[in-house]
Amino acid sequence: MPSRTKGELGEALAAQYLEAQGWRMIARNYRCPWGEIDLICEKEQFLVFAEVKARTGVRYGLPREAVTLKKQERIKMTASLWLSEHPTDAQPRFDVLEVYLPSGRINHLENAFW
Repeated sequence: MPSRTKGELGEALAAQYLEAQGWRMIARNYRCPWGEIDLICEKEQFLVFAEVKARTGVRYGLPREAVTLKKQERIKMTASLWLSEHPTDAQPRFDVLEVYLPSGRINHLENAFW
């Protein structure tokens, strides 16, 4: 399965998962010059910036390991810009959703980094 297709499927499954858990989707694939945030959603007092990593196996490591410090910094900068454009009283949080294909199993890591 091509990486782009895998990523799109992973993001769609992650969005469905979050919505089933009561999260309201605010944005998908928010882009700016510093990077991209896969999913932005809110529930109760939290606003989550979610990074989705879809993999067919763990041969090359766990999906969460692909969210390097450099990637985290880009996500944080992108989130800062989004927050400056969309003020909120909600508590920002950074989550990682690991999506295992083809099963669709999801591991949701809350507060994965800060």
